[in-house]
Amino acid sequence: MSLMRTLAKVAIGVAVAKGAKAVMSNRGRSASGGQAGLGGLLGGLAGGAQGGGGGLQDMLGGLMGGSRGGGGPTAGLGGLLENLGGAGGAQGGGLQGMLGGLAGGAGAGGLLGALGGMTAQRPADNGASFGQVLNSNFDQTPQDPIEPTADQEAAAALMLRAMIQAAKSDGQLDDAEQEKLMGQLGGDIDAQEAAFLRTEMAAPVDVDTLVSEVPHGLGPQVYAMSLLAIDLDSQAEAQYLHKLAQGLNMDAHAVNDVHAQLGVPSLYT
Repeated sequence: MSLMRTLAKVAIGVAVAKGAKAVMSNRGRSASGGQAGLGGLLGGLAGGAQGGGGGLQDMLGGLMGGSRGGGGPTAGLGGLLENLGGAGGAQGGGLQGMLGGLAGGAGAGGLLGALGGMTAQRPADNGASFGQVLNSNFDQTPQDPIEPTADQEAAAALMLRAMIQAAKSDGQLDDAEQEKLMGQLGGDIDAQEAAFLRTEMAAPVDVDTLVSEVPHGLGPQVYAMSLLAIDLDSQAEAQYLHKLAQGLNMDAHAVNDVHAQLGVPSLYT
């Protein structure tokens, strides 16, 4: 597998928990509530889709994966991340352009040590943008998964780190919830990926270190994935997002724009 595929699985679990038809509508609709007793990161992964069966999960798989036909823009979650990059995900520009050298250490900070050798055997180029690779790794996407480059894999690790940090910001990611997450993913991730996730879940919340690892220009994407991982129903979560936004040099307008695109209430009035 890869951390890109792990990111896709975690994201779809979050989407199920938060009723993410609204999350991906891009029309500023309010997201429906998460499942009782679990935060946004773990609700869908641990408890499954509400209403029984795989209907909602199947629907979300199509919603969050795939690309528009005819060479059009990338759709779904990958497309949203590309659009936050400001260049529609064009190869060599936008989000993809921001990743250059990430796996080689530029802006990666302590992330490389956590990755170990997971990026070593990745292709130098796969002809696809980050958003296209992410979308291809959703289970319900009809195309075969695209193997991420080293930089894309490092970016997926960074976004996973951002989601886990955000999920822990209200102090409710306890041992039982961590085990539910690992149990849901366990059959699909290898030992290195499992070790990476366990290390991230055990690490203290540290906004400053996370910010130091974000390459210039990638702040909106990291903020968006952080927001996706929480329910934003506590003061602790709001304060965490405020500190993260400040660290990423995002002003109130930029922050509220991300909230609108994810269909959740604004952080600032």
